Amino acid sequence: MSGDQAAKRIVQRGLWFEEFEDGAVYAHSPGRTVTEADNVLFTTLTMNTQALHLDAAWAAEQPGFGGQRLINSMFTLSTIVGLSVAQLTQGTLVANLGFSEIAFPAPLFAGDTLYGETECNGKRVSSSRPGEGIVNLTHIGRNQHGEIVARAARATLVRLRPDSPTN
Repeated sequence: MSGDQAAKRIVQRGLWFEEFEDGAVYAHSPGRTVTEADNVLFTTLTMNTQALHLDAAWAAEQPGFGGQRLINSMFTLSTIVGLSVAQLTQGTLVANLGFSEIAFPAPLFAGDTLYGETECNGKRVSSSRPGEGIVNLTHIGRNQHGEIVARAARATLVRLRPDSPTN
């Protein structure tokens, strides 16, 4: 380009309300390999003293998880939501309205890779907040074997496209 021509500028953003498709599943990339350091840092930052996350010797003696420490489930939840941000809500989200139906059907361990996907489960224009709409999402986290390790329903408040006729 010559010095007097401006390059086209593209800013990454999430989806406007109108761009969410009911029933669509959004696959998030890349995945996130979880480390022991991630688990210990998150667990100690959040004051969670659960020995299943912090005490390798104690965890080794417990039945059920092969003697391994578990990755903190709140880290898992935060990460699957975080994996969705760039694709779905960066700069378009107004607020989280709430989480429900949170489940952790299988454990996650250090060394596992967490992959996220989000399904849109409906949307409606807000009746009380002009220019905004409610989008219902289900975040799903899977390990490298495809097993679901976390699932959470989430209601969000998202901006309508600025040039939307409903604004």
